[in-house]
Parts: sequence; structure tokens; C-alpha cells
Amino acid sequence: MFTKILVPTDGSPLSEKAVTAALDLAGQVGATLVVISVAEPYRFIPPAAGGLMYDPNLYDDELRQRFDEQSLQHAQDIVKKVADVAQSRGITCEATTPLSLSPHEEIVEAIDRFGCDAVFMASHGRKGLNKLFLGSETQKVLSHTDVPVMVFR
Repeated sequence: MFTKILVPTDGSPLSEKAVTAALDLAGQVGATLVVISVAEPYRFIPPAAGGLMYDPNLYDDELRQRFDEQSLQHAQDIVKKVADVAQSRGITCEATTPLSLSPHEEIVEAIDRFGCDAVFMASHGRKGLNKLFLGSETQKVLSHTDVPVMVFR
């Protein structure tokens, strides 16, 4: 069956459904679990102020770094929680927390890097214009990999 299951998570209740299912299957078949939480870097968007021009040179690198560190710490906390549950169940677990503006690319790269043969992930089910403009990380993963992807809604 499956030997390495990748489970991307953002810590949301919906992604927890995918984590629980991945943990259950990994425990049943003796598979290794690979958990990934992509930390998104801080995106500075200057406030629109009545026609004032924003000087990008005023953007403080220290502020960006502080927010990036917080985002990374949050992702690490999420994967640690999953890894702790896996360990308590006797499931081998590997974890990764890349910092990226493109979560789907990191997920697809992790499939190859860790040699995963299945993915369990949530889809937040955006509809209408939100889906059109925001896209779906799950849909992007589905279109860029050939391993089976179990989608939870």
C-alpha cells in the first residue's frame, strides 16, 4: 500500500481532518508520515492614503524578518503538534516548515524530496470569484503531481 504519506497542514480544523486520517492510515499500514506546514513570508502592503506615494525604501527589513520568524515559529508549532501525536502512536514522522509565498510548490517539492507516495490534504472549498482569483493550493497540487491525493472538505 502506501509507505510515505505527506500531510500538509495549516493548523485549521479542516486540515486537522486530513491529519487525523493520515495518522490513522499510517498507523494501520506502518507508513511514515511526512508533515509540512508552509510558513508564508510577511507581505508588506502599504496603506492607501489619499494619493500619497509610498517609498519602498522605508520598508524596514528588521520588521519583515520579525514577521517571517513569527510565521516560521507558527508553522513549526503546527508540525510539532502532529509529530508528537505520531510519536505517541509509534508512527515514524518527518517534518518540514519551508518559508515560501507558494505553498503548492513547496508541497509538490516535498513529495519528491521525501519520496511520498500519497498526499492527504484539505481543500477549503472556495467558490466563485474567490476561487478564480485566489486559486486553490489543493487544485495546484493535484495538477502538478502524479501521486494519489486524498482531499478532505
